[in-house]
Amino acid sequence: MEFPIQQRIFSEEETTELAKRFSKKVFSGEVIILNGNLGAGKTFFIRSLLKNFGIENVSSPTFAIVNEYNGKFKFYHFDFYRIKNSAELFDIGFNDYLNDSDAVTLIEWGELLPEVLPHKRLEIRINILDDNSREFIFDEHA
Repeated sequence: MEFPIQQRIFSEEETTELAKRFSKKVFSGEVIILNGNLGAGKTFFIRSLLKNFGIENVSSPTFAIVNEYNGKFKFYHFDFYRIKNSAELFDIGFNDYLNDSDAVTLIEWGELLPEVLPHKRLEIRINILDDNSREFIFDEHA
């Protein structure tokens, strides 16, 4: 998988397969941002992705702000949807999470607080095309 890449998906099974292919590009120290409207499939993609690393019990961190998982790597899974400002993130030690080179950081709704995102990151935008199809756009920022 080379970046940037754009792919249209027509089912949850295809999303799961895309997450499996993408998992080969995920290494410790990565920061991965997922953007898209409500219901686009951000959490589903992350759940599918983490299954490839031996993690089964993935849930949305919307109310917890961050969930931690351990598998082949340690994962921090953030959801910025309910965050009002960057100070809330810094109060919980957001920089410490980002600087953990042994972990992969996943952030849903990253576009809501672009000022806190690191320059080096992978971004995935999921666009809803209709009830059954999505467009995934993967891009790499250095």
